[in-house]
Formats: sequence, C-alpha cells, structure tokens
Amino acid sequence: MSLSPWVFDASAENFNRLVLENSHKGPVLVHFWTPKAGPCFMLMPRLVKLATEYGGKFLLVMLNADELPALARRFSVNSVPTVKFFWRGDVAHTIHGADPDSSFREILDRFIAGDAHRAHAQGVAAWQAGHIEQARMLLANAAMAEPDNLAIPRDLAKLLWSQGQGAQALALLESLPSEARAMPEIAPLHAHLALAEAARTAPPEDVLDTALAARSDDAALLFQRAAARLSRDDYEGAMTDLLGLARDHRDHRHDIGRMGLLALFELLGGNHALTQRFRRALSESLH
Repeated sequence: MSLSPWVFDASAENFNRLVLENSHKGPVLVHFWTPKAGPCFMLMPRLVKLATEYGGKFLLVMLNADELPALARRFSVNSVPTVKFFWRGDVAHTIHGADPDSSFREILDRFIAGDAHRAHAQGVAAWQAGHIEQARMLLANAAMAEPDNLAIPRDLAKLLWSQGQGAQALALLESLPSEARAMPEIAPLHAHLALAEAARTAPPEDVLDTALAARSDDAALLFQRAAARLSRDDYEGAMTDLLGLARDHRDHRHDIGRMGLLALFELLGGNHALTQRFRRALSESLH
C-alpha cells in the first residue's frame, strides 16, 4: 500500500522491524483489518488521512488479519477493525472499532507530546554535558514534534548562539510565526540576537553617522547604529535609535525597535533611570 510515505503493509517478515523497532523512535499504529469487514474500509482512509496530516510523527501499518492470523492472535485481536498503538516495543493503547478521528488524535497527541518533552529534556542535558551535536539533534526533533512549545526553539537558538552560530539562531527564531515571536518566551531573546548579529555585521559607527545624516529615515541604518552603540555599552544612544524605530518604523523587522527596547528594559531592570525614561517615551510615542 503506497498511499502515503508513512503508511506500510505488514508482513510476517517485516513486522518486528517495521512495528516494534520503529516504535522506539515514535508511535506506530497497527490497523488490524480484513477485506470481509466493511467498517475496516471506512476506517482505513481516515487513518491514512491522519498519517498524512501528522506528516511522519507516527507510522501507520496495515495488517490483514486473514493473511496474518498468527500476528492477530499474538496481540489478542478477536474483532476488526482494531487499532493498536505501539510505543517503546509494546502495545500502549488499543481502539476497537471505527472510533471518531478525535479519539485517535487525543491518543496520538499524548504520545507525541510526551516524546517531545523527553527529547527536549534530553537535549538540554546533552548540551550541559558538552554533547553539542546530540543536543542539536534532540532539540530539533523535539521542536518538530511539538511546534507549539516555544521553550524548545528558544533553547535551540541559545545553543546555536553559544556555539558561535548567531545567524542560524536568529534565522530559527525569525522562522517562527509573528505571534510566537511576540511571546515572552521568545521576544527578548529574538531582540538580543537581532541586535548582536546587526552589531557583528555593521560598518563602523562613524560611517553609519554619515549615512544617516544623508538618509535619516533609513530604518536599516538606524537599527545598525543602535546595535553598534549597544556593542560599546552606549545604552542611551542605542535606546534613542530604537525609540526612533519604534516611533517611525513599526514595520521594520517585526517592530524590532519596540522589541529591542523591551529587551533592554528587562536587561537594565525596572528601576534603572534609562528604563523609566525610555519606557515613558515609548508609551507616549505609541499613543
């Protein structure tokens, strides 16, 4: 059956490899069916559609119980359709009959989220132990398995940055949806990385001053100068440029002026004189 790259037909020869071994990498659903049972043919396309929708987060294996009765007996399948969820080499859950898609999603999401949580924790532990490549692989896999968990791309970006791969770290965060980049788990880190990368690639500050004298409304130049000023600890100068971006160029790099200011407010602390001054100015500029 070649309906999807994640759907396979079971045989006596491939079952252990296809199902049991792969279940150590992620959930494997085995659909026990026979051509004599009409409900099997109703459930089959729904399962294939789920496999396509989940894009490889689980494997779907079709097992014809008439052709493979020994395997059906091995797993106590007495009626069809029956779907068994294999996980870590064992049957972890069973659905008898053609339950609604929501039932399958609920169980799948539980397995996938649990696997992502483990991969995330293992990735952080590998990083702390100095196993960088293993950590990158684990965190990347976890991010794909649980895309809504923003702590995973945050930690992966931090890992990349720590290894001198700031451009890759920034690209990772900027690939997130705009609403994700605005979340508190991501926004400060995104702003810090954007400023650090801009400072790394910016021309000398006197060159930027000259260019801005001629093109004062150039948002890219203004951001580069803010980054350059910040790199030499000129917080007031950097915040002045970021305020100009927040006031006049809200669309530049996803409102990076405002996000950069908020990151600096967090860095300096709420009681710092610059934080209080520029927070007032930012509020006034946005109203």
